[in-house]
Amino acid sequence: MKLTTMLRTGALGAACGVALGGLAGAYELTVPSMDYRTGPYAPNGIPIANGYWDYFLLLNERDGGINGARINVIPCETAYNTTQGVECYENLKNEGESGALLFQPLSTGITYQLIPKATADEIPVFSMGYGRTSAVNGRVFPWVFNFPATYWDQASVFVKYIAEQEGGVDQLAGKKIALVYHNSAYGKEPIPTLNALSELYGYEFLPLAVDHPGQEQKATWIQIRREQPDWVLLWGWGVMNQVAIKEAVSIRYPMDRFIGNWWSGSEVDTRPSGEAAHGYLSGGFHGTGTDTEVHQQILQLYDEGKIEHGGAREAVGEVLYNRGMAAAIWTAEAIRTAMEIHGTNEVNSIQVRDGFEALVVDDARLTELGLAGFLPEVEITCDNHAGPRQVQMMRWDAMADEWIVISGFNDSHRDILDSMIQEDSANYAAENNITPRDC
Repeated sequence: MKLTTMLRTGALGAACGVALGGLAGAYELTVPSMDYRTGPYAPNGIPIANGYWDYFLLLNERDGGINGARINVIPCETAYNTTQGVECYENLKNEGESGALLFQPLSTGITYQLIPKATADEIPVFSMGYGRTSAVNGRVFPWVFNFPATYWDQASVFVKYIAEQEGGVDQLAGKKIALVYHNSAYGKEPIPTLNALSELYGYEFLPLAVDHPGQEQKATWIQIRREQPDWVLLWGWGVMNQVAIKEAVSIRYPMDRFIGNWWSGSEVDTRPSGEAAHGYLSGGFHGTGTDTEVHQQILQLYDEGKIEHGGAREAVGEVLYNRGMAAAIWTAEAIRTAMEIHGTNEVNSIQVRDGFEALVVDDARLTELGLAGFLPEVEITCDNHAGPRQVQMMRWDAMADEWIVISGFNDSHRDILDSMIQEDSANYAAENNITPRDC
């Protein structure tokens, strides 16, 4: 069911598929929201969806949309299921007068399935910090954008962080790094990077798969206790993260040697373990908390009763809420850029792709948006769809009940990863009869 509701009513009605609409007769920008508010991954999916919705609602309420065109957010429940996600894509791609302007799958598995479909349909896929890493190469993947960094970049930065803690890369030889990963396309993404760096630096790499949804990990952590790795990386999602941290606590594995990726580092993951999770580490690419002007404006909408998610106000500023906001911010700026390029606010998906590929959101623009310091600077080009490819480190402070950013943005092993990206994207092009673009 799709309903169009005036925002001043405050009735989002996400559970029954209410879209954010505008005035009768005004051009509407159709932005699907591939949510998962149900199933084992719902505790993580809900705050992301709320952050995504709330930023667009703020633009409609405060600015009348983007350059006078209101944003119509249409939700579709995927339950983090690939088949269901593909169905959502097929059902929503022609929705609204503009058609779907882009898709954000919020799942690596769904992203892999949508890459050929969206390419054929000429609809951008924004897989923000997830999905197929080699989509960095815009020559081969002109419709896919995965900025501001990839899973390979993140795994690489983790190895750099470990080397720093150990006293230098020469100290990695003979060390053992374990990876506890979701047994899916998502969880397997960092393995090529960790293998390549183990050959370079001489550490032993121990990959340990955990099957969906990740509640059964006893055997995995018994093996970790037996193998005694020097470091453990976590590539989990949903309940798997909570269980992994609890199991690590149960075998007294040190939290300051346990690093989760940016989908394994939220309040949802750490709070269930109480003070025992103190010091757990994670990667990140955006700010935490509610210090920006935009956060304060969103909180005001909650206080005025114009946003009703049911208890969601408390999550504003938390990691996953801010993740959803980040996705919406960059999406809105890509749409705005498309309007500037083409001289119209009635943009379509092809024009929005142009907006993504010409996207520049620097510190000056972030300050202008009321988001100073919240996101890294991003510049996308024809051949670079991942932007800066840098990762920051965060630490969980259980006493303060908050995530603390403990580093600036760190560069990955670009020399190694770029050659891997070129090889993987070339193989994809060959398998799918794609002639790379001349950028």
